[in-house]
Parts: sequence; C-alpha cells; structure tokens
Amino acid sequence: MAEVKNLSLELYITLSRASQWLIAHADRDIRQHGLNRTEFGVLELLYHKGPQPLQQIGGKVLMSSGNITYVVDKLEKKGFVRRRASKEDRRLIYAEATDLGIWFIEDVFPAHTTVIEQAAAGLTEEEKEQAILLMKKLGLYAQQSFK
Repeated sequence: MAEVKNLSLELYITLSRASQWLIAHADRDIRQHGLNRTEFGVLELLYHKGPQPLQQIGGKVLMSSGNITYVVDKLEKKGFVRRRASKEDRRLIYAEATDLGIWFIEDVFPAHTTVIEQAAAGLTEEEKEQAILLMKKLGLYAQQSFK
C-alpha cells in the first residue's frame, strides 16, 4: 500500500531539523565565549536596542519571564549587564549593557554573524529572501490561529 505524503508534517520535520542544525552552529560559537544562547540573546538585545525593562525582555528573546531574572543575574555577575530603576516609575527595573558588555558584543558579534552566514550558505541570497517571506507567513498564520 502506497503511503500518502502529509506535507504539513514533512514541513514541520524539515523546519525542525534545519533549525536544530543552524542553532547548533550558533550555540557552538557562543559557548566558546562562555555564554549560552539565552545570555547571548539578552546581551545582544541590550546592545542593539538599548536598556530594556526586565518584564519585556522575555518576549523579545523568546523565553519565559521567570527565566529572565536568572539570566540577567548571570550576566551581571560576569559584568556585562547592570540593573537600574526607572526614574519615572521606581517599580520598573531596566537592564542595560555595561561598557564591558558592549565591548564583548562588539568584539564577538561580527564573527558570530559569519558563523551563521556560513551555516546558511546552502541557500542563495534569493532563496533566503523567499524562505524568510514564507516562514514569516507561516509563523503569522500559526500565531493567529493559536487559541
């Protein structure tokens, strides 16, 4: 009996495997610098977007808000991040990159970008653009239909 292809399932498996391998390349690079993916993501966010309220960081780096305190604590101990209270609302705490954190990202990020570019070199620039559009479309639909 011939098996009927389930394209949605095949897409899910293919995307998962591709994502796992791209992440493996990025994680290996990040670990060489003594951070994990989440720590690197938070530091990179603070570098590129400036100080952020702790309550909003989780949604921007795709992690639970409960984990943010732990990650910011670890980055603080390494001297890469500091907390500061908002001048307008003292209940609001911001995380911001320190000079050491800024130096670290400026030193490491260009080579990290190259690692990701090399891992994604299996696609042409045009194919990457097409994949980005398709994944955004798929992600938005999955998000909107999630109830």
